[in-house]
Amino acid sequence: MTTIGVITRGKYGNRLIETILSKTDLEVVQTAVPELLPDFIDEPEEFLEGLNIDTSIFDSNIVITYSLHPDLTVAIAHMAGKAGVKALIIPGGASKAPVVELQEIAKKYGMVIEVEDICCTLEGKPETEEFCKYLSIPELEVDIDKGIISSVKVLCGAPCGSTWHMAKDLVGTKVEDAPAKAGLLIQQYPCRAVRGGPGGIHESGDIHKKAVEDAIKRKKEN
Repeated sequence: MTTIGVITRGKYGNRLIETILSKTDLEVVQTAVPELLPDFIDEPEEFLEGLNIDTSIFDSNIVITYSLHPDLTVAIAHMAGKAGVKALIIPGGASKAPVVELQEIAKKYGMVIEVEDICCTLEGKPETEEFCKYLSIPELEVDIDKGIISSVKVLCGAPCGSTWHMAKDLVGTKVEDAPAKAGLLIQQYPCRAVRGGPGGIHESGDIHKKAVEDAIKRKKEN
């Protein structure tokens, strides 16, 4: 069975763990870094070693880190690469992760590193397939009865769990209203994506709207 390593920081990462355990048959190994960290960490690998985190997390093929700190994320990437981790997924976007340096680390260790603003844009690769077949870009299957959405099955959902929240509340909606309502439901979910500008929570809403549109189209074509 595939094990996913998750590094949490405060509240960040906990909902991913809950989603993995409740919606997939994957196992989770987790460890945490402190919620409060210095703005600048001079020797990040030494700092990380001093935290006494559970390094068995790097026995996982896929590690997801919510360290959300450029210096610490680089140290984690080095540790993951040295341990033979196949893929490192970094939520939080480029503002929390030095992309160019991480690309160099990925090349050095032959490791896939994905930096994502929102994890419902994550696209599966051979190294991340075991995770992404459950949790990545949402894919749905719907049933329609007399112009009403009668059921919604989540084939693949957002790692934060928002897709399942949307699916539950979409039942009973008129087909023509369903895509727009899907986008609204995602924005009402307590998602931690950036709000108040382009991208972030709005992009997540648009992705789920399209997933509903695609599911309705497939159902009508069958």
